[in-house]
Amino acid sequence: MPLLVYVVHVLCAVVWVGGMTFALLVLRPAAHAVLDGPQRLALMNGVFGRFFFILWHVIPLLLVSGWSMLFLWYWGFGASVWHVHLMHTTGLVMAAIFAYLALGPRRRMAAALAAGDGARAAAALDTIRKGVAVNLVIGLVTVAAAAAGRFGG
Repeated sequence: MPLLVYVVHVLCAVVWVGGMTFALLVLRPAAHAVLDGPQRLALMNGVFGRFFFILWHVIPLLLVSGWSMLFLWYWGFGASVWHVHLMHTTGLVMAAIFAYLALGPRRRMAAALAAGDGARAAAALDTIRKGVAVNLVIGLVTVAAAAAGRFGG
């Protein structure tokens, strides 16, 4: 069972950080190169709609699996090592940023597109882009710290 919890935790982190990497560094530049504004907004609305739906399932699994390992393997906060504290803190910060993006700008973007307001949709998408960029940096730092901490770094 501990191995399954660890595998679920790592896979959830891969889906989240990998999805953000793909969205920002591959999809967004490609969409800007080949699509005009309205098509690009529709594409990104669909992409973030699907990605955020997946994250509503992935993030709780990531948090619950992390807390399970914290209390079953590391004997709680007082006995855990530095990288576990860092993962916990950054995971909560990233989850809060995600919730803000999903419940605020993502909804505003979808509503603006439905109303035919491209300017408002573009502004919301820019906020999503910035939030995802912040989360990507935090996520990469977290993965690096987790890898270093796992091997005594």
